[in-house]
This record gives sequence, C-alpha cells and structure tokens, in this order.
Amino acid sequence: MVWNNIVEYTPILLDGAVITVMITVGALIISTPLGFVWAMLKRSRYRPVSLIASSVINVVRGLPMIVLLFYIYFVFPDVGIRLTSLQASIIGLGFGYSTYVAEVFRSGIEAVDPGQMEAAQSIGMGRIKAMIRVVLPQAFRVALPPYSSTLVMMLKDSAIASTIAVAEMTRQGQLIAASTFQNTTVYTMVAVFYLAMSLPMMRITKILERRFGKHEMT
Repeated sequence: MVWNNIVEYTPILLDGAVITVMITVGALIISTPLGFVWAMLKRSRYRPVSLIASSVINVVRGLPMIVLLFYIYFVFPDVGIRLTSLQASIIGLGFGYSTYVAEVFRSGIEAVDPGQMEAAQSIGMGRIKAMIRVVLPQAFRVALPPYSSTLVMMLKDSAIASTIAVAEMTRQGQLIAASTFQNTTVYTMVAVFYLAMSLPMMRITKILERRFGKHEMT
C-alpha cells in the first residue's frame, strides 16, 4: 500500500460513502414504517389479511436482495415504471428489509405479556390506545437489539447497489481497482471505510440497548 495512492483514492471513496449513507438512510425510512404495517397486518384478527401479509413477507424474505433490485430496476420499466438506479436501490432495499423489520416488530409485540393489553382495556383504554401507550413501548425495548442489527446489515447490503451501477462506495472501489490494478490498496480502503461507518453504529446500538433494553422493563 502506497500512502500517495491512499490520499488520491480517499476523496473518490468518500463520494461513494455519501451515496452509501443516502441508500441506507432512504431504505431505513421506507423499511421501518412499512415493516410496522406488515407486522400489524400479519397479526390481524382477520384471517385473509393475516394470510396475505404472511405470504408477502415469506416470499420477499425468500428472494435474494440482488434479485429484488434487478426486478425493480430491469422489470418495472416493462410496465411503465422507470426508476434511476439510486431510486431502485433505495426502494428495493427498503421494501426487502421491511419484511425483516416486520418480523422484528412482530416478535417484540408478541413478547409482551398479553395481560398488559387486558389490564389496559380493563381500565377503559380502547385496543388501539392500549397498543400505542402500553404494548408498543415495551415491544420497542424487546425489538431494539435485532432492529439495530438489521440497520447494520442494511448498511452493508447497500453494496449490492453496485450491481446496478450505483456509484456507492463498493462501485467506486471497483472502478478504481479496474483502472489502477491496486486491488490490495483499494479494497482494503473500502473495508476500512465500511468499518468506520458500521462500528460506531454498533457502539451506538449497544448504548441504546443498555439505556432502553429489555432489562429496563424489570
């Protein structure tokens, strides 16, 4: 590894890192509320609604994320829906990860003692109000660790966007390596950049887990 090369490549990879963050944040904004909706639909008392939600979740989780991105980017134009590669990446990751987030939220909600809901309703709360004020705060604490892990996975999976020519960090590294043949330097830098983003996120999630984690419920 040559220091001059590191200095030269850093700005290019930083530009890619900005796109990586954009993809991750965009996917997070889509996946979190959509995942909550899937979780609620899957827990619906109406069998057809629950069955449809479960089927969607299982099908999407059964597909490789790269296939989902390819489908959105290459197949959607055949039905008149044209997206840029960046838009397709954000929507694809967001939709794909919403099914994983749904299972995280569902598990968190189901981990709360059913007696909590019954107790809230016994003092006059409606089902929705009891869910919002009593069940969900406790479910959030249970779901926080796996949800945090999902966020880190989302950051790493943003590299898949390089397969549809999004100029995120992995793609920038590929272009630099292809033109300079400095594979060791380039991909080591890419790895370090990903670690520089993911390790602080892991640290923050640990802090949140200690602050709001399940042990706080006891």
